[in-house]
Amino acid sequence: MYCDQGGTVTVVTQPDVTVVIGAYEAMPYLVECLASVEAQTIGPARMEVIAVDDGSTDGTGEYLEEFAARAEMPVTIVRQENSGSPSGPRNVGLGKAAGRYVFFLDADDRLGTEALERMVAMADRNGTDVVLGRVEGVNRTPPKSMFGRTLERTDVFSSNIKFTLSAQKLFRRALLERHGMRFDESLWTGEDALFTLEAYLRADGVSVLADHTCYYLVGREDGKHVTKTGSYTLRFDSARALMKLIADMVPAGPRRDDLMVRPFLITLLPQFGPRFLKDGEAVRRNKLELAKPLMDAYWTPGVARRLKVHERLRLHLVAEQRTEPLLDVVEFVRAGKQAAALLEKRGTRLYLAYPHFRSGTAGIPDDVYLAEPREARAFPGYREPAARSLPRRALRKIRRLLPSGGIGAAAA
Repeated sequence: MYCDQGGTVTVVTQPDVTVVIGAYEAMPYLVECLASVEAQTIGPARMEVIAVDDGSTDGTGEYLEEFAARAEMPVTIVRQENSGSPSGPRNVGLGKAAGRYVFFLDADDRLGTEALERMVAMADRNGTDVVLGRVEGVNRTPPKSMFGRTLERTDVFSSNIKFTLSAQKLFRRALLERHGMRFDESLWTGEDALFTLEAYLRADGVSVLADHTCYYLVGREDGKHVTKTGSYTLRFDSARALMKLIADMVPAGPRRDDLMVRPFLITLLPQFGPRFLKDGEAVRRNKLELAKPLMDAYWTPGVARRLKVHERLRLHLVAEQRTEPLLDVVEFVRAGKQAAALLEKRGTRLYLAYPHFRSGTAGIPDDVYLAEPREARAFPGYREPAARSLPRRALRKIRRLLPSGGIGAAAA
């Protein structure tokens, strides 16, 4: 509340949500992006926009200023020299935000109809600190596994949300301010993953809105989307930062192993996929050197058990720093071959015979090739071990030792 020079009292209400837009060379995608903001049903009185032009030369900054002049909601435009990554613009926007919630919108993407209204309502209804709205892809493949159904309240250990760590979510600003959370400007890729996972871990609940499209992830025809650029060394930087965050915030054990699957599977393993076959010897050697401290510090049997056989096998060979057998496995997987299945122990153990299985010279342990039940169930003849098989075997042994009348007769 404030008084102007004429004595008129004006009540200034806090906006429900601040939309932070970091923009670099965003034309013409910015046009639809801002149109989707104007069309939000939450209404201009309940939102504000802070847009940061990160040194664009294609008219992005000028179009943002035109938008600010005509928009009904409050709009702040910041124009700055290029920072080189999304982190700087997002931090500038977050520092100026006044809303109860913050939503980070990329300038080449767009919001779905009613997105902000529905996400704010969900957060308010459940008291949750982060809301994920369903994402659809436009010339891009969106994350899907976490949007199977709407979840009013969940957490990072009880759902698949760890597989979407992009920043395009609704965050309660009080959570971010309480913990001094900002995007790491030293990272050139994966900065959003670090920020979002920390928010998940610190949040008093997360909501998933799966029955309404809230965000359109747009694939640029010019290929300039930030996640598609950067040296492979930046991926190792990202994996290192994410693994350290998990280790710092989650005690060793099954919950940490669950989270570690994400950086191993999504960030690290692709460096040892088909592209590894095309890498020169020096690059291959460097990748293994960069991976070694990560494998030494964070690769555990618990993480290994949570992966498919070909994923576990490749990472096992990375941990062992064994280039030649690794190349054989990568080539086998790239060719789309199906490893032969070997059933043992009356069908309760299933091995997938990827290259070097039971090779005396390779010396790779059998357990590396052992399929976990969720993977083995797809193969005919596999019998999942009974959860109570050990107590049942003990009971059978007792019965064999009792008189022919069994337990009841002995009691009599």
